[in-house]
Amino acid sequence: MRNATSSVSPPSVKTSSLLSFPIASAVCACAAALLLAGCQKQEAADKKLPIMVRIETVAMADYAPRTSLTGVIAARTLNNLSFRVGGRIAERLVDVGQHVDQGVVLARIDPQEQQSDLRSAQADLDAARAQLTQSAAAFDRQKTLLAQGFTTRRDYDAADQALKVAQGSVDAAQSAFANAQQNLSFTELKAGAAGVITARQVETGQVVQAAQTVFTVAEDGDRDAVFNVQETLVARTPASPAVTITLLSDPQVRATGKVREISPAVDQASGSIRVKVGIAGTPAGMPLGAAVIGSVSAKPAKAILLPWQALTSSAGKPAVWIVDPSTKAVAPTPVEVQAFDSGTVVITGGLNEGQSVVTAGGQLLSPGQTVEISGAAQ
Repeated sequence: MRNATSSVSPPSVKTSSLLSFPIASAVCACAAALLLAGCQKQEAADKKLPIMVRIETVAMADYAPRTSLTGVIAARTLNNLSFRVGGRIAERLVDVGQHVDQGVVLARIDPQEQQSDLRSAQADLDAARAQLTQSAAAFDRQKTLLAQGFTTRRDYDAADQALKVAQGSVDAAQSAFANAQQNLSFTELKAGAAGVITARQVETGQVVQAAQTVFTVAEDGDRDAVFNVQETLVARTPASPAVTITLLSDPQVRATGKVREISPAVDQASGSIRVKVGIAGTPAGMPLGAAVIGSVSAKPAKAILLPWQALTSSAGKPAVWIVDPSTKAVAPTPVEVQAFDSGTVVITGGLNEGQSVVTAGGQLLSPGQTVEISGAAQ
């Protein structure tokens, strides 16, 4: 007889309870690590190292705004020379850029017409003189006969009138002859003053009219420096300022001038005003057409001068960083900027003398940031 056996199941093992312990421990460890790291970061943030900066103490100084513009040397007097009579250019003796002395012949026109007029005037003068001689003899004869009673008063008066008419004819003929001589002399164009030929408008063989410009001469003497200046600068410039003129190609060549002429109208093309500065005793190193720099200094005024690196922005307005001397904390302070100069910003408001302004390192700062001053005693 077979004994009945019952199958007994092995005891079950609860693996979930065994695995949960190490996982929980790991989670706790990670949380503790994260908490510790956060605390360390917070502590590091609370103990942020100060930023190294440079500072400058605010002090008032005399500031004279200086304006510099580029211009050219020009002649003070330009003469447009022309013939007084018309004709064909027979000879041209000078060219552009040539220096001429006073009275030098520059050009000639064909004098045939003027010579013909002169001969005609001479003939008229000779005829008038002959008529005057005849009228004078007739008058003397009538005068003698009247005294002897052999002529009438009527014939005497007629002879006297004829003599006066003849004398008038001689005077008119002499005037015409003098004009003809002058016209002949006008066939030569001469320089009225010593200078440099700056322009030429004719060539040999060309027919010119009377008063047509032939040459332009820049007379010798004091020169002008000509500048095109903005209208706002002209309005701000003091009356009769001293202008320092420097040759652009050689700064060693300098001169001092005074404003001689200001154009009353604005140039429509450039929107500027032409200003001429007279240079007394112009240096030889400043020829016509030379490029120069004109500098004018305004009247000095009190202002604060800081390096441009000190300037920052606060709420869209110019500002600087001010350092509290006790806490070494910085704060932005709005300022009023008058002008920007070479490497310098001119401040007229917002700061007081004795304040410390950050001049280097300000780009790394934030309000309330503590700083360490470069070069300060430790």
